[in-house]
Amino acid sequence: MQHLVTDLLVTLAYGVVGVVLMGIGYLLVDLATPGRLSQLIWTERNRNAALLLASNLAGVGIIVVAAIAASPDDFVLGLVGAAAYGILGLVIMAAAFVLLDVATPGKLGELLVDPEPHPAVWVSAVVHLATGAIIAAAIS
Repeated sequence: MQHLVTDLLVTLAYGVVGVVLMGIGYLLVDLATPGRLSQLIWTERNRNAALLLASNLAGVGIIVVAAIAASPDDFVLGLVGAAAYGILGLVIMAAAFVLLDVATPGKLGELLVDPEPHPAVWVSAVVHLATGAIIAAAIS
């Protein structure tokens, strides 16, 4: 029974780290897009903003899963590693977004919140997912 309780607490701790990282990802996407993200997605039902946020959250999730899977038996070190890789992933995703914005015409953040579906959102979404996958693969 003690083993089950310990495993549940470890799972809870990793879950909290993952949710906090996804919360930070949400805030970063909110900063990158004009307007309030919650308003754009839940009130205006903006598909572009929803896809951008979903890809960011999935990218963070991919990184956290890989960090947990690769974590050593040392719980604290594994938890710190998951948080550190997650933060690194968010920084790299933000940098990739800025690079994509520089490389494309117009302001990417404004295109991504256009009420009409825009192909640029798919490119940005794949950048988020690919970044998450690259970082996940680099975790050993």
